[in-house]
Amino acid sequence: MTSLAYLYDLIAVFTKKDLKVRYKSSFFGYLWSIANPLLFAMTYYFIFKLVMRVQIPDYTIFLITGLFPWQWFNNAVNNSLFAYLSNAQIVKKTVFPRSVIPFCGALMEFFHFLCTLPVIVIFLWVYNLSPSMTWLWGVPLISLAQMLFIYGISLILSSLNLFFRDLERFVSLGLILLFYCTPILYSTDLIPAKYHDMILSNPMSGMILAWRDLFMHGVIDYNELFTLYGYGIVAMALGCLIFNSLKSRFAEIL
Repeated sequence: MTSLAYLYDLIAVFTKKDLKVRYKSSFFGYLWSIANPLLFAMTYYFIFKLVMRVQIPDYTIFLITGLFPWQWFNNAVNNSLFAYLSNAQIVKKTVFPRSVIPFCGALMEFFHFLCTLPVIVIFLWVYNLSPSMTWLWGVPLISLAQMLFIYGISLILSSLNLFFRDLERFVSLGLILLFYCTPILYSTDLIPAKYHDMILSNPMSGMILAWRDLFMHGVIDYNELFTLYGYGIVAMALGCLIFNSLKSRFAEIL
């Protein structure tokens, strides 16, 4: 049985390796992790607020409180496709719990997400708002729900992509579609009634709304949070099922 200390060491090693690879010869380091969503936020602000004149109060904060959690999900899912492919030599030659690799990818993107929290605080102050004490337990609770969901999806995609390489194309297209079907650029009030249930049945819709309620209003909907944990547990169960059924063939495929 794998000890917790051994798992901790493995996670630390893989996460540090991924961070070093990503920021090798990078002068600005983690700042690049917030530059991308901030640039998108500026672009969407110009289009939706200044050009189309969408009537959403504090639209800049509205955007970044949706874009930053989405970036964690989007980057982790995209990177999970190559989790085993980019570590092929280690997987083939070393015996260790291979489920650690996609977990480290999700964990690294979580660290990047944490680095965006000071940016949210700064924008709150600019708009004469302030963080709530609810953040102290709200951030860990929602983060754990999102981590469970992302890790489950990452296990599924990282395992299946070894056998079906076309999956990369489908996932890229799916993420684009999912982005626009998630209330990041628009509020739920703007969704036509006949599409309301369809949009909100998307797990990431509930996730983004939970983060936005916490960051902008200091509120946690515990019924919705319970639903998010349900999505996370289902994703984890499917991820473990698919991973365990395929892991014995990883070395021969790689």
